[in-house]
Amino acid sequence: MIRFFNTLTGRMDPFKPITPGKVGLYTCGPTVYDYAHIGNFRAYLFEDLLKRFLQLSGFAVTHVMNITDIDDKTINGAAEKGLSLKAYAEPFITAFFEDLKRLNASPADVYPRATEHIPEMTRLIQGLIDKGFAYMKDGSVYFDISRFPAYGRLAKLDRAQLQSGRRSESDEYEKANAVDFALWKAQKGEEPSWETAFGPGRPGWHIECSAMSARYLGPHFDIHCGGVDNIFPHHENEIAQSEAYHGHPFVNYWLHCHHLIVDSEKMSKSKGNFYTLCDILDRGNDPAAVRFLLLSTHYRKQLNFTWDALNQAASSLQRIRDFVHILRTETFPEGKTEIASALATRMSDKFQKGLADDLNMSVALTALFEMIKKVNILISKKEIRQDDAGQILQAVQRVDGVVGILPLESEEDLVADILALIEERQKARSNKNFALSDRIRDELLARGIALEDTRDGVRWKKI
Repeated sequence: MIRFFNTLTGRMDPFKPITPGKVGLYTCGPTVYDYAHIGNFRAYLFEDLLKRFLQLSGFAVTHVMNITDIDDKTINGAAEKGLSLKAYAEPFITAFFEDLKRLNASPADVYPRATEHIPEMTRLIQGLIDKGFAYMKDGSVYFDISRFPAYGRLAKLDRAQLQSGRRSESDEYEKANAVDFALWKAQKGEEPSWETAFGPGRPGWHIECSAMSARYLGPHFDIHCGGVDNIFPHHENEIAQSEAYHGHPFVNYWLHCHHLIVDSEKMSKSKGNFYTLCDILDRGNDPAAVRFLLLSTHYRKQLNFTWDALNQAASSLQRIRDFVHILRTETFPEGKTEIASALATRMSDKFQKGLADDLNMSVALTALFEMIKKVNILISKKEIRQDDAGQILQAVQRVDGVVGILPLESEEDLVADILALIEERQKARSNKNFALSDRIRDELLARGIALEDTRDGVRWKKI
């Protein structure tokens, strides 16, 4: 059974998707007013882990991650630089995708940009006005929180302290200042704007995600993720405007990632402890080690980033890589043993059960390292056989399908490696070493490569 801590209910809830076998996942992506920092990437990698685990568990996941390319911060940044909104945001968007690739984050299915979905937002806003949940004031449109009785449910607000009738133009504010929030902001000066029935202006931050999630996942979907700082006001306001408009539940499971701090302090440019991924990699660090570190602490716990912790993550990563290298290159006697098979099976089961318990990476990684330790002992005693090595390697590769830390091969290197293994397999078949031949075939299959023996030789294809 898979369980997640649901911020909405405040408890561990068994996971049951709306449509059996399918999961709709929406994750709050970057606001592209600056380069993403490692705290941002902690959240993005937690979401990547969640998606990969759901896929490992047999679910077909549709993942939508938005790009906020218009809000107070992007507008102010563009104005300061004297650039158009698009010219200002584009370098940050490009850098974001480059960083995701360096960290081996699997791509989302859709990356909708707010500026490309204004019609969906204006339709939603007009609908809220028509239904009596929103009102116009001085060219802007506000959501009336008094009209939505469930307001404050996600952030656990005291409804007696809500300040209905007071308004906020700001995208971000504190719980103590829960007020009517802006759905549409009247144009000011030279700000980017769109002509609408309620006048020229631009969307508020919160309406963007409600409109884009409904566009790609429908008005009711399974999981919405973000950082704990998104709970209020952003996600609270998303729920209010979405459920008021559609008249039914918006999202079933809300998962939130805790903050990252640096050397036990809040990350800040003024303190000199604000790091982008490039800052870290420019010091010669391995992006896979950064990924490993950001995933190693449970997502609902605060993560303290230190250089020592990164070095320890790199050491742990190297231990896994060395283990895989031995399994791939060592020549083992033919045959198999029951003990090695049992170790691989037990590790896979514990790993999956750990992640099924609210993505408990501590339990999952402990299972992996326990197996590595025991198998290394068997290798030193020469008690591992060819089939054992193949099965253990497949188990580790299956784990890495979720953790994503083993080296990525270029297409050229991949082809060269495949051809070398095929040649080795052919030699094994010629020498009637069918156990080695089968082991190589199984290793390639585990890597998504299928072999076909034909009269014209061996053909291979990706599956």
